[in-house]
Amino acid sequence: MIATTFFPEPLPYTGQELRPHFLLTRFGLKGPALGAFIGPCRVDTEHLVDWEDRLANDRIEARAMVHFLGEFFGATLREGVVLQRLLMAIMAETLNERMAAKGRIVLRRGDDLFFEDKKLSVSIVTASPVSLLLHSGVNIDPTGAPVPAVGLPALGVEGLEGPEGARDWAQAVLARFASETESMEWACAKVRPVV
Repeated sequence: MIATTFFPEPLPYTGQELRPHFLLTRFGLKGPALGAFIGPCRVDTEHLVDWEDRLANDRIEARAMVHFLGEFFGATLREGVVLQRLLMAIMAETLNERMAAKGRIVLRRGDDLFFEDKKLSVSIVTASPVSLLLHSGVNIDPTGAPVPAVGLPALGVEGLEGPEGARDWAQAVLARFASETESMEWACAKVRPVV
């Protein structure tokens, strides 16, 4: 079972929050967990964990993002990447459900989301000595981004214009992720072994 929470107070993300037991010490989440919050994002090069980005002297920045932070114990890095891709797929799915009437879609390419060829998200998974760590950020206001970027209000979905709508969407993502991972656990437990 994965614990989830949405933290209601604004909280900046600098990359230093991607560390073991942050979710426990900041949000009180015990064990495997996924937390979300809204706040600005500025990750300078020295705090990036993606070597491709570090070697290119990149940075991550946005005036406001919905941040998802995950910590998973006892999983391999490959399993962490699968959980990351699942989270990104759920994000795209929940946004596309809201956009169905408009005939436009959010595309997932690997661990990134795009809308009209602009980046909507950032995401990374890494390993610590005790756990796997995940950060995914979805732009609300992409001002300051070093690449062509777009925020949730640009999707033209009623209810995603401001922080309240972003909060409601984030809570829906958390609930679906928890439900999906619980279903995965049951899928592993319910089968009869074949010998």
